[in-house]
Amino acid sequence: MARKRLETVMSQEFIAVLDYMEKERGIKRELLHEAVHAALLAAARKSFGPARDLSVDLDPKTGKIRAIARLLVVEKVTQPHDEISIPKARLLKADAALGDTVEVDVNTKDFGRIAAQVFKQAMNQTLRGIERSMVFDEFKDRMGAIVTGTVRRFERSDVIIDLGKFEAVMPARERVPTEEYTPGERIRAYVLAVENTPRGPEIILSRSHPNFVRKLFELEVSELNDKTIEIKAMAREAGYRTKIAVWSANDKVDPVGACVGMRGARVKNIVRELNNEKVDLFKWSPNIRELVVEALKPAKLKTLEVDEAAHKVTVLVDEENLSLAIGRRGQNARLTQKLTGWEIDVKKEEEVAALGFEQKLAKATEALAQTLQIEPAIAEQIVRAGFLSVEGVAEVEADDLVGAVPDLDPAIARQIHEKARGSQTPAQG
Repeated sequence: MARKRLETVMSQEFIAVLDYMEKERGIKRELLHEAVHAALLAAARKSFGPARDLSVDLDPKTGKIRAIARLLVVEKVTQPHDEISIPKARLLKADAALGDTVEVDVNTKDFGRIAAQVFKQAMNQTLRGIERSMVFDEFKDRMGAIVTGTVRRFERSDVIIDLGKFEAVMPARERVPTEEYTPGERIRAYVLAVENTPRGPEIILSRSHPNFVRKLFELEVSELNDKTIEIKAMAREAGYRTKIAVWSANDKVDPVGACVGMRGARVKNIVRELNNEKVDLFKWSPNIRELVVEALKPAKLKTLEVDEAAHKVTVLVDEENLSLAIGRRGQNARLTQKLTGWEIDVKKEEEVAALGFEQKLAKATEALAQTLQIEPAIAEQIVRAGFLSVEGVAEVEADDLVGAVPDLDPAIARQIHEKARGSQTPAQG
C-alpha cells in the first residue's frame, strides 16, 4: 500500500511560546495542545478545502503534525474535497475499490499565507476563550474577598490592576477620592464583582466600598471570624470617615476593645491601609436612643426625641457640641443617619427654644382668631403685642389695647375688645 506521509516539526520558537503560555499564563498543556489542534484543523480546511472528513494528528512530545483527509473512491469525481478517482486512489492504495475510503496526507508545509492567518486567528480566539474561562472559574468564588495587585496603567479614570495571571479594573466610581495611585504601586482591593461582558469576564475591584473595611476587620480581628463579635451596622464615606457598630452575644467580651486591639494595634493597621481614614467603633444597641447616642460621639447630647411614626430622631445639643454632633461637612450626622436608617435632626438649644416660642405664638394666634372670628393677621398683631388669650384682651381697658397695637385701626381694636368682653359674660354669670 502506497501512502504518502509528510510530517513537519513545530519550530523551537513555537514550542517556547507554548512553554511560556503554560508557565506564565497558567494554561494547562493539554488545553494548549487542544487549541493548537483546533487551529491547525481550521488552517488545513482553508488550505485543502471544506473536506467532510479531515483530521489533524499532533504528537504532544515531538510536536510533529500530520493532516489527513479521508476521501471516498468514486468513478467520477464531482466533489474534489470529499472524493478521489479510482486511478489516483490506487496510487495510494493498490487494492482501492469503488466505495472505499483512502487517506490522503495534506502537506502542512503548503498551507500558504491565508491558511497561516487562519491558524493564527483560530489560535488567538481559542486561547482568549480559555483565559476567559480561567478568569471566571478562579474568581467567581472569590467575590467578597480582598486581593493584592500591582497598578499597571490607567484607562481614563479607571485603574487597571495586575493580579498576576489576570488583570482587573477598579472603575472611577470605586476609587477613593483622597487616594492617588501610581504605576508599579502594590495595593489591596475588594473583589466587588466578576462580570461576563461581551469582551469576556471582567474582575471589578473596589477600595471605596464599605465591605472593603468590613473585610479588613475580619482579616485583622479573629473574633469576627469565629462569630464571637459581629459587625451589626456600618456606614462609610470613603477617604474621610467610617462608622462601625459592633456587638457580642457574650457579655464578658468587649466588642469595641477586641476590634481596637492591644494599644490600638488592630485598628491602627486598618487605618494605615485606609490612608488614615477616620474609623469610629462603638457598641451596637437595638435601642435607637442608645445607638444614636453612641454613634454621635464624641458629641454630648442634651436631649433626644424619637418619633417612631416618622422614623426620625431629633437631637438637642449645646453650642459647644453642635459642631461635634454634625461633624466636618455634616459627616457625623450623615453617617449616623446611614448607619441607623433613621432621619437624624441635630438642633442647638437656642434654636429649639426659639422654635418652641414661635409654636406657642402660632397656637395663640389660631385660638384668638377662631374665638373672636377675626382675621389671622389681626390676631397675630394682638398676640405679638402680648395678649396671648381672649381673657388677656378682656382684662385690659379698650384704650390699652388701642395703644398696644398702633398699626391696627382704633375702631377695629375697640370692636375686638367688646367681643372679647362679651365672650367672657356667660362665664362671669
